[in-house]
Amino acid sequence: MKHPSKALSPGRRHLLIAGLGAALLPLSARAQAYPSRPISLVVPFPAGGSVDLIGRLYADVLGKILGVTIVVENRDGAGGAIGSQRVARAKPDGYTLVASSQSSHLANPIMHPNLGYDPIKDFTSISQLARTPNVLVTSAELPVKTFAEFVAYLKAHPDAVHFATAGVGSMGQLNAELLKNTVQVNAVHVPYRGGAPLLNALLANEAQFALDNLAPFLPHIQTGKMRALAVAAPNRLDTLPGIPTFAELGYPVLNSMSWIGLAAPAGTPPDIVQTLLAAVQTGARLDTTVQSLEKSGALPPELQSPEAFTTMMSQRLALYKDLVDRAGIRPE
Repeated sequence: MKHPSKALSPGRRHLLIAGLGAALLPLSARAQAYPSRPISLVVPFPAGGSVDLIGRLYADVLGKILGVTIVVENRDGAGGAIGSQRVARAKPDGYTLVASSQSSHLANPIMHPNLGYDPIKDFTSISQLARTPNVLVTSAELPVKTFAEFVAYLKAHPDAVHFATAGVGSMGQLNAELLKNTVQVNAVHVPYRGGAPLLNALLANEAQFALDNLAPFLPHIQTGKMRALAVAAPNRLDTLPGIPTFAELGYPVLNSMSWIGLAAPAGTPPDIVQTLLAAVQTGARLDTTVQSLEKSGALPPELQSPEAFTTMMSQRLALYKDLVDRAGIRPE
């Protein structure tokens, strides 16, 4: 005997719909999981520079790890301010990131407080992408061969030795001013318009020393046209095994390496930050990444938390801001 079908009561219908919704929720959440579309990585400097090269390297590496396309967008100008400001004002959803650096997120904000962004408050710093050793390099004509001889020579010839930088307020100037302050010597700043004129000045002995990223100086050091006296690196470098680190020489404050990092707009959700952090830490360990970084004159990043990265940035901002104020450095 057939039983007549029973219509669902309103209460049972509500429970059934709710149950179906709960069953489908995980699928919906996975469909919206980050990232689900291309990511824009803003490089606030021209193509071909160190920040651009490192940014493009990681755009490829992270894109493969995350399973999406990462598009590099060069927004150069104003010492990195134009591109950085664009990201600071972007929606904090993880789809607009910036390749940060000491130029755009340290030197420039110190020298120009009204850039339109705060390097700490307006960004969520995710991770370092690479570290770049600095080198104290001299003209081959300067009659010194060790760091101790260099310090003694500067003390014996106050204001007679010139140091070259890529411009007023550049990291090269801040590094050299920190050196002067630490070892208590004097030297005359000669700013040039970029790295190429700086190199030419040292080769011609128009300036006698510089303290900046190793990569552009290395070929000239290896051919004997310039002389390296000390490096800022965790250990001696394979490319310059005979050159001590500043830490070895007793000056750990001078042993800080430059960095290139990855940052998102402030307010980016923690789960997105952790996804990006995990991808960077995975990608940074790949042999191909390490080899590519070495070819660019860089070292793999220090694997630290976003909080530790931000703390390091804050400490350096305070250090160099105090240095700039005491040295009376003003933008051109």
